[in-house]
Amino acid sequence: MTTMRQTTLDTLGLGTVLDIFKNGALPAETDDLVDQVFGKSSDRGALVISGASGIVGAGKTMQLGSRLESFGVPVVALDMAGAPDGIGRHYPGLTRAFGHEKADAIMRNIARLSYDGKQLPPKLKDYSPRLLIEAIPEILELKKAHYTIFRAEFPDIDIRSVTSGFPSSQLGVGITHPAFPHEINKVWEIVEPKSSATTQLLWALGLIPIPVSDDWSFVLDVLFCGLTQAALRYHEASNMPYWKIDKFVRKFVGPNPFRAHDAIGAKGANFLTWSCLHHLGKEYGALFTPTDDLVERKDSGLNWYPPNHFRPLVNWKLDADEQDTFKTWVLGALFQMTSVMLKEKRAHLSHMNIIGELCAQFSPGVLAHLRSLGADRVVGLVDAYHAFHPAAAKKAWHPGVFDNMDDVDWQQLYVNAEHDGAVGVITIGRESYNSDVDAELNRAIDWLRSEKIDRVILTGDFHLSTQLVGADTSEFFPALESTDRGFEISHGWSMTARRFHDEFEVSVGFVNGKRCWGGCLELFLHCHYMVSVEDATLSFPEVTLPVVPGVEGCHWPFRRTDEDGQAMVMNLLLGGRPIRASDATGWFIDHAGSLNDAITVAWKIASGVDHTYALRKVEEGPLAGVSGLLSHITPTKDPGADAARQAIVDTIRASCEATLADALTIQAKHSAGFMTSPAVKKGAVGSAATKTLV
Repeated sequence: MTTMRQTTLDTLGLGTVLDIFKNGALPAETDDLVDQVFGKSSDRGALVISGASGIVGAGKTMQLGSRLESFGVPVVALDMAGAPDGIGRHYPGLTRAFGHEKADAIMRNIARLSYDGKQLPPKLKDYSPRLLIEAIPEILELKKAHYTIFRAEFPDIDIRSVTSGFPSSQLGVGITHPAFPHEINKVWEIVEPKSSATTQLLWALGLIPIPVSDDWSFVLDVLFCGLTQAALRYHEASNMPYWKIDKFVRKFVGPNPFRAHDAIGAKGANFLTWSCLHHLGKEYGALFTPTDDLVERKDSGLNWYPPNHFRPLVNWKLDADEQDTFKTWVLGALFQMTSVMLKEKRAHLSHMNIIGELCAQFSPGVLAHLRSLGADRVVGLVDAYHAFHPAAAKKAWHPGVFDNMDDVDWQQLYVNAEHDGAVGVITIGRESYNSDVDAELNRAIDWLRSEKIDRVILTGDFHLSTQLVGADTSEFFPALESTDRGFEISHGWSMTARRFHDEFEVSVGFVNGKRCWGGCLELFLHCHYMVSVEDATLSFPEVTLPVVPGVEGCHWPFRRTDEDGQAMVMNLLLGGRPIRASDATGWFIDHAGSLNDAITVAWKIASGVDHTYALRKVEEGPLAGVSGLLSHITPTKDPGADAARQAIVDTIRASCEATLADALTIQAKHSAGFMTSPAVKKGAVGSAATKTLV
């Protein structure tokens, strides 16, 4: 087995993605892991969540309770008598997600018990607790006393803390730190000596456990609380309002840190951020030491944003020099903070990068941002920051960690490749496709070709990407004003996709997550074969944005199916509605089945084992019959959708009537041309660009 870099699955003790295909099954099954963590079904113990009425505890009660109910694992929600009902407020969301019957079953499986903080309720013994997830306030001695009570009653219980900042070495228990919003975000930062059945169970339940080192505030809170601190330092220097600073942080980094504090609940969020920075400051110095503003807000619990009607009165703009100053204060501090995490090797580089994206809305992840600037510019930016804040230069600055950006671990943050000498697997670990993914995908293909591999499976990474949602629409922002940029994206990404058709003897696109949409679906359709789990959804949602599919979606799918299939492809493109993979077999994809069945089929095809799936021929000449499908386009009541439909129809006609050799450029020109239209600028992409950049 040869890999470009370590697979992120391996950090969980689950091996490689290639192992999954060769073994025909996942490396761990949920039923077995439930038995290991909670006991056999005849003697099933409970999950206890303490502090269950708080924001974190209630969210995790819902997230885990909804997944464990069908396995007969009781959930005990424990909190102080008189605590507000944080659990009940989630019931409407459960109903929307699962329907009344399932929501009621989940709630019936949750037993709510109260205690006084000193003695556990006697009834708790009836549930045979096996796992405690502690979500009580961030007070070290309070947490330690809590564990002492539980261990006295249940000596063998596995205890995990959702702490925002205290290391395991301080608490004496393992860490399962979840990301906000707690009821829906799947990421958990994990601290433990080695990968455990508890962590692997989180993965098997469809969550995203990420191992991190046992250092103060781990990774997520260094990034998010650290970014808040950097923004506060800029406020001290400029007196710019917090909400206006948020606008520029969003533009240059991605998140709105002050708005996020208010959305979470300023009273609690301010304290948590102060706590993280307070302890980081003790450890690393002035880089992290909380500002006076944060200390005051920690004590007062006041929101950072004023009422809406006050904000438009301040229209503070930045000229070029002021923008540079802003970036120096914010990015300089953030990059220095990242140097600390890199020096301490707090996480696999792919993990460190994606945590910021999945949990804190960094766009792109901080390591991808660093990589795009290069070591010299990064070091120069931090040096300039030290001129503004000299105290930060005295400690916790490690410029040497940026010297190895050419190493494969830095270069392949999102895409990995592995092979066994005959068959390769390329995995995508980012849910949306962007230029970084595109570049890394090309490097992965180059590496496999250099290794003499001509049979390949393209898939998600079975860890960080639980779905493939299509293109990262922020990539399109420059294309709203420049057809050259739009053409560059469409043409370049299409050329990458064609490599799976042109450069491998056999390529198999394998959809293992819950959806494959838009540009990701276009990419996968370039493989010779397409295999999917049966309940995944497939979709071309571009008409709803509106944009024109840019990775040959307006002609490639038509060239690999028959006339009946072409009509259904047309409906997909013009309707924008998803279909289940099980309803797309034959005319659109080659096979859909249960996960293990689909894995087995994909491996048979890729490895050359006897199978019954015929290679789809991609028609290289003009497609004369497609034009006849374009004459019955029903208008909608949405001007943007109608404009997109017409643009898509024009693109289909032009690219399908051309040869395969010419169609790529034709489609790219059409896609780029529509991107600058009023319909796109008024739609979802244009609105997001205005909100972010303007």
